[in-house]
Amino acid sequence: MKQTMMAYMVATIVSFAVVGGLIMQPISSMAQGQQQEEEANQSQGQEQENQVQRQDQRDTRSSITNAACGQVVEGLVELNSDLNCTGDGLIVGSDDTTVSLNGHTIRGPGPDSSKVGVSVGNQDGVRIEGPGTIEQFQAGVLASGAKGTSISLVTLRENQIAVFSTGTEGLQAMQNIITQNSIGTASHSSNGLQLTENLVTGNVLAGITFVNTRDSMISTNNVLESQNGIFVDPQSSDNTIQSNNVLRNTVDLNNANGLATNVNSNGYSDNNCETSNPSGLCIGR
Repeated sequence: MKQTMMAYMVATIVSFAVVGGLIMQPISSMAQGQQQEEEANQSQGQEQENQVQRQDQRDTRSSITNAACGQVVEGLVELNSDLNCTGDGLIVGSDDTTVSLNGHTIRGPGPDSSKVGVSVGNQDGVRIEGPGTIEQFQAGVLASGAKGTSISLVTLRENQIAVFSTGTEGLQAMQNIITQNSIGTASHSSNGLQLTENLVTGNVLAGITFVNTRDSMISTNNVLESQNGIFVDPQSSDNTIQSNNVLRNTVDLNNANGLATNVNSNGYSDNNCETSNPSGLCIGR
């Protein structure tokens, strides 16, 4: 991928996070970027433990089944029909909300709009579950300042950015289909992400992109047919990229346009790919 296109992609993510049409809540964690690694790791571990406990508990809440476009939702939300939205889709309004697509689609006004499919702003422990589809938004899922967001079994397609994390901790995206977006998954000023077992294919600029993101894992994904498969910028550090199939991209693995991995302490291992920048990040290459 040309340097100018890479700069454009990063600028797009940053502009969305700062002044774009996506409405962001103030995020105090962005100002905490220099806190000690030990403290960050403890916070991440505690959040992951809390999330496991939440998932182990059977959800006995009464469900909301008639959610509408633009509605602020909380509790257990189970769609009973598709939502065809001219504005935003659903806006999460409280901690521990579960949005179950229940086989339905949340459809927006187009990727060039300023609208969001499911917006999570400073709410913790939110779960977005498929099967189902989120399509035709500027961001399919926007998590801003949230802890422990979980996205699973969802198809996200034809958005500007399918999953956009900014200022979050412990976001998990697993077993999703992320296809035909400009950018598949983008993280900005976040830490502790776990992106696992996703099919990320046919996204124009990049499959997965980290900007100023730390202590995160990208593992056992199939990342195919983008200009950059997985891109990590110079400010992203202490991330683990392992056991992915990253193929048929212009550049499969890109560590800050060729920055030596020991400079930003990112670890690459057991990735099945053909091209990397710097070289040597692919198995046997």
